Amino acid sequence: MRRRPPRRLLGVLAAATVAFTLFSSASTASAGPADAAAPVSRTAGAAAQTLSTSTPVVFVHGYTGNASNWITAMSVFQLNGWSSSRLFAYEYNSYGNNITNAQGLAAFVNNVKARTGASKVAIVNHSMGGLVSQYYLKVLGGNTSVSHLASIAGANHGTTYAGACLIYTTCQQMYPGSSFIAQITSGDETPGSTRYATWYSACDGIILPYTSTRLDGADNNNVPCQTHIGYLTDTVVLGAIARFVAS
Repeated sequence: MRRRPPRRLLGVLAAATVAFTLFSSASTASAGPADAAAPVSRTAGAAAQTLSTSTPVVFVHGYTGNASNWITAMSVFQLNGWSSSRLFAYEYNSYGNNITNAQGLAAFVNNVKARTGASKVAIVNHSMGGLVSQYYLKVLGGNTSVSHLASIAGANHGTTYAGACLIYTTCQQMYPGSSFIAQITSGDETPGSTRYATWYSACDGIILPYTSTRLDGADNNNVPCQTHIGYLTDTVVLGAIARFVAS
């Protein structure tokens, strides 16, 4: 049964909700070193690299987020060989239901595949986007359409910070111990032939506990210190993700 937070949290919901926009809204966090986003080598493996970077990438934002969260990420992916025509941002209702959001992601991926002629896409998610992505891949069988999944500070096992916005279904689903979390974490957390990787940090501040992002069977990367929003402009991490997707 989902543990309910103290009533005083709901009593200050307005203030908490403002703070909670940190889940995915754009920020002024400084970017990492410019050389961290250097293009992947196109020497000996040029042909294979071109094939890898032709894979369409679907970016999935987090709570209160939108497509603008991915401006830096898309730039880094272009530096690493992707055409802008192969990069897509999925937007959904942060306050509705993540089952509906995952169904929307399924339709979005099918549309991207139809537009590009690709048999599979890669997914890069942030924060609550991890829940949307995991439900799509595991429960809706989307893993057959996804070559790589990269989860950046994903709320994959929930976060107690969601206690600040439990009036919304998405936040109820994001709270540790929810039936939604149980559904996407029971059994195999990384189903199918999809390659999974996560990036998480003790300095996150929003994903509590910060190890919630880790997925059994994934390549889990512990970032020494990065804030929840800082990832969105961290060219070091974003460059590593681009290389992972191209691998």
